[in-house]
Amino acid sequence: MARRKLSNISTSVLQRELQRRQSTLKSLVSKRSKLAAELASLDGEIDALGGAASPAPAAKPAKRRGRPRKKVAKKRAAKRTTAARRGPKPGGKRPKNKMTLQDAIVKVLKGGTVLSVTEITGAVKKVGYKTNAENFRTIVNQTLIKNNKVFKKVARGQYTVK
Repeated sequence: MARRKLSNISTSVLQRELQRRQSTLKSLVSKRSKLAAELASLDGEIDALGGAASPAPAAKPAKRRGRPRKKVAKKRAAKRTTAARRGPKPGGKRPKNKMTLQDAIVKVLKGGTVLSVTEITGAVKKVGYKTNAENFRTIVNQTLIKNNKVFKKVARGQYTVK
């Protein structure tokens, strides 16, 4: 329905609308005063029985600013099973080594030998370095890349000691 402009409405129509709204206002005010009286009598009965009158309504907590929180974390946690969980396996122990991984790699590469990451991984295990990692080759590769002061990259995937 299209809205009419206020300038196109006659004064008599506007006055009738104001009277209609004022009559509605009067009935609402009288209804409110009756309810207030009823509420006061109920509070009196509650006090007579030894109860406390209804407390003032609690203030609403302030609305959180910023982006709304994601509700995905709980769903992800519920989806994870023990097999898919990150971190150490339940009940499994991390093996103890007498030397660090870097020291083991240095021991394998000393004498200027050049080996690939896969060969270094096998040689480190033969030297006695213990691991339970499923992705041990990746860990060895990260160690070689991170310690560029100790290890030298000769070619793609080929490393030696500096």
